[in-house]
This record gives sequence, C-alpha cells and structure tokens, in this order.
Amino acid sequence: MSAIEPPSVTACYALAVLSATAEGTGRPGPRTPPTDRLAVGEMRALWDEVLGAVGAGPHTGLLVGDRIRPEGLHILGHLVLTCASLADAARAAERYHSLVSPSGTVTLHRRDGVGRVRYRPAVDPAAMHPQRVEAIVSSMVRAGRWIAGDGWAPLAVSFTHPRGGSAEPYARVLGCPVSFDAPETAITVADEDLDRRRPLYDPALDALHRAYADRLLHRLSAPVTVAERVRQWLEVAALEDAGPEGPARELSLSVRTLRRSLQAEGTSWRALLDSARHGRAGRLLETTDLPLDRVAPLVGLSGATALVRAFNRWEGMPPGAYRSRHRPVSADPEGAGRG
Repeated sequence: MSAIEPPSVTACYALAVLSATAEGTGRPGPRTPPTDRLAVGEMRALWDEVLGAVGAGPHTGLLVGDRIRPEGLHILGHLVLTCASLADAARAAERYHSLVSPSGTVTLHRRDGVGRVRYRPAVDPAAMHPQRVEAIVSSMVRAGRWIAGDGWAPLAVSFTHPRGGSAEPYARVLGCPVSFDAPETAITVADEDLDRRRPLYDPALDALHRAYADRLLHRLSAPVTVAERVRQWLEVAALEDAGPEGPARELSLSVRTLRRSLQAEGTSWRALLDSARHGRAGRLLETTDLPLDRVAPLVGLSGATALVRAFNRWEGMPPGAYRSRHRPVSADPEGAGRG
C-alpha cells in the first residue's frame, strides 16, 4: 500500500511567530489546541504575511526567533527546560525537531574542543526565506539561554545566505561574531559550555517529557495513505470546482502519480470525489433548509435533477425523503423537500 507522511508544523510555533511580531495577523486563532498542526504550505504563507507586513524589516526573522518562549516549541520547548546540559538539549533537538517542523534538520557535531549545532533546510532553498532560517537559529540560541542563563552566548554563528540589513542587530541578538555566505548554517559552542550540567535537574520530569515527545513522534511518523490525504483535502475543498490538481499540489505529486497511487490503494479520484459529494450533500440536507437547486452546486453537481439521481444511487431514496427522515419536524420551504 502506498503511503505518504503529510508534512506539517506545530500550531504552537505558528502562534509564537505571530505573537512575536509587532502586528499579528490573527491566524491561527488563540484557541488552537496545542497538538494541532498546520500544513507546511500554510506556515510558508504565514511567514510571507509576516515578512510582507508594514513595519517588517530585514531583521524580523532574527527578532522573532529571539522572542520565542518554551511553549512556542510545544513539547520540545518544555523538554529543553528539563535537559541536563546544552549538549543534552542539542541531542533532543536532533531527535525531536520534526515535532516543531519538518522543514529542516538539526545535528550536533563535536571536534577539537568545540561543538557545531548545524541547521540544514530540508526543503527547496527557494521555499525557505533566509529570515525563516535566522528565526530558527536565533530561537536555538534563545533556548540555550534557558539552560545556561541570559548572559550566555555561543562562540560564533554562521549562515549560508548573505547578510540582510546592518550587522549590529545580529551581534546584539546572538552575542557573538556572525558570518554570512558560509559553507553551513551553524552555532559553534565550546565543549565546556555544552557539557556543563545545570544545577537544578530533575531526571524524572525530563523522562516524562521525553516519553510524551516519543509518543508524538511515533504518531507523526505513522504512514498515512494517499487516499486518506485526499479525503482530508476534500473535506474542506470547494467541491464545485474540485479537481485532482488540488490535492496533488498539496502532496507535491503529479496528477498522474496521484492517480496511480490511488489505484494502487484500490480507489480512484472519481470514487473519492463521489464519496465527498455524498457526505456533504447529506450534511446539508440534515442541517439546512436549502432547496435542492442550491445544494447541488455546493457539492459540485449541475442541478437539482443531478442531485436527485445521485441521491437515489447513494441512499436508495430521493433527497426529499432523506431530509424528511433526518429532519422530520423541520420546516420545508418551497422547493426544499422536492425530489
């Protein structure tokens, strides 16, 4: 069976980015559950809004990262707070960074008395604005200060992209020499800083955080079929003009590959679209008094006659009878129960 892992970003990080900017866009809402996730494309669009907003400047990403609080990284942020040392936190970031975002990887390399915490985007560089990278790196430096204290600073920071704006904000926020157009994006830390154990360390609390993070990681890495991803897409799509190009684009597949994957899973785009129309038509009939000629286009059908034919095939009864069965005491305005 073919399967695909839907790439997503924790909603906590999206909220943190918005709250760290001078003017939030209001998305996602403040009541978003902490375990909710956004599609990678949604997060990219959010960053586009933040960086394009009035008042945004060349250091917006750098400043956003520096304002990140532990809850902005969800379980990874809380886990960092209970790590025994900076090295322990870097290894946690290696393992659990995908819980925040799958758009990059974090690795720790140690040699000759220093460690380099490297960040590498896992997406097309054209889709990863340099300011997003700066936000991630400055948030890692800020997370290091949760452990080592506000006065801590790395030995150096490097970025693969050119510098944006003046040098002063980089030195002020990161507290160390910063280079650009470098071979890698990395934070360089002295071994003695990496290995210094924090005085207050609770191994039991740390173990609880890691156990929860492992459960989330297992859930996130569980394969999801292409058919299920298409069903999820159809749940919120405008069915009047839905085509396979939409979910194919979201899954980074060609339409041809999408169709082949669905066929391998024993279904098809046509069957999934028909099922989505069935479900939505049923919900509209159960919860609204819309006449059939208004329900039909909302589910992608040409008119009331097509809806009647489809409903007879789906339910073995016309839509009027279905509505009466599920809403026996509801009002039936002119045309609402016909068919």
